[in-house]
Amino acid sequence: MIVPLKWLKDYVDIEISNEELAGKLTLAGLEVSAIQVIGGSWERVVVGKILEVKPHPNADRLRLATVDIGKGQQTVVCGAPNLVVGDNIAFASAGARLIDGHTGKTEELKPAKIRGVESSGMICSEKELGMSENHEGILVLPDEFEIGKPLKDYLGDAIFDIDITPNRADCLSVMGIARGCPNRQAIPHAGPGLCRI
Repeated sequence: MIVPLKWLKDYVDIEISNEELAGKLTLAGLEVSAIQVIGGSWERVVVGKILEVKPHPNADRLRLATVDIGKGQQTVVCGAPNLVVGDNIAFASAGARLIDGHTGKTEELKPAKIRGVESSGMICSEKELGMSENHEGILVLPDEFEIGKPLKDYLGDAIFDIDITPNRADCLSVMGIARGCPNRQAIPHAGPGLCRI
């Protein structure tokens, strides 16, 4: 069973590391076979807003996008077809570690001159962030995401892959996993059967 940590935190106050939580769940009979961390490498990726899109002076398929990143503006070269003024996007500044959309390898983003125009950042696709294989266009974020805030605060999570044994049908939901947490103490405001780790 796949259990996102953020969903589990709706029912449980968790104040320990992912590895400690996995160990405690496993000792309680809920074996964690894997933990996938989403956003662990997004140290220099923030929410941005596209302010302006202009044609690239030396390339027909590229455009120049000016992005508000909360602490100022950046203009970067982008070839994505879905650049729309006013959209919130994921912006990576130089030094970010992203997945190369063509090779699939993780690389550090460096400033570059693309067809004669300096570009020191990138508007990211889902593939570059490691979220999916989608590299057809940039990731468009909800309007309520705050400009300049780290993307991992919104989309980062730890996903626990828990092997449920046939005798634990009570743990086939996130609430069931929460009720099965080890060393639990009742949380008065959260209702009966929920726990704090």
